[in-house]
Amino acid sequence: MKNSQEKVKIGVLGSTRGTDLKAIMEAVAAQRLSASVRVVISNISSAYILTRAAAYEIPAVFISHQSKRRLDFDREISKVLTEYNVDLILLIGFMRILSGEFCRKWQGKILNVHPSLLPKYAGGMDSNVHAEVLKNGDTETGCTIHLVTEEVDRGQIIVQKKCKVLASDTAVDLKTRVQALEGEAFIEAIEKLSL
Repeated sequence: MKNSQEKVKIGVLGSTRGTDLKAIMEAVAAQRLSASVRVVISNISSAYILTRAAAYEIPAVFISHQSKRRLDFDREISKVLTEYNVDLILLIGFMRILSGEFCRKWQGKILNVHPSLLPKYAGGMDSNVHAEVLKNGDTETGCTIHLVTEEVDRGQIIVQKKCKVLASDTAVDLKTRVQALEGEAFIEAIEKLSL
């Protein structure tokens, strides 16, 4: 994507707290990651990821999806990402499925984090995935960073991080442990795609 001398220009889409953004920004500040986050976009005006972005002096943009066709909403997002000249898009807790047009326009440039070891629990979201892991008696779980394609959770796997499932775990315990892996997984994935 870039030669090692250039910083990767990142755009972030998020609907929730944006915990992984903190890990990425810390890696950038420590010069562990040659990247700059150019813009953070959320479809939820109260999403903490916008507050987090502002704290890092990153432009924080709210774009409502209410009463809009998916394609129109995605085109609005795409316009902002283009304005900020991003090379790579990170989906950090983005609770929307992107249109085929968006996926094709940004093909090979969108990374998503999924809270399981894909292909297990593809299509599942958030705490439901951790509940399924426990219900099925899995002994390990983790997170996957993958390229986004038109088929949900089916894109090329870039990085997986694993952790044990303990007998005493609740879905909340697993979510906490898996989330702790996500930031580092994103950092590794960004580095891999930047070589």
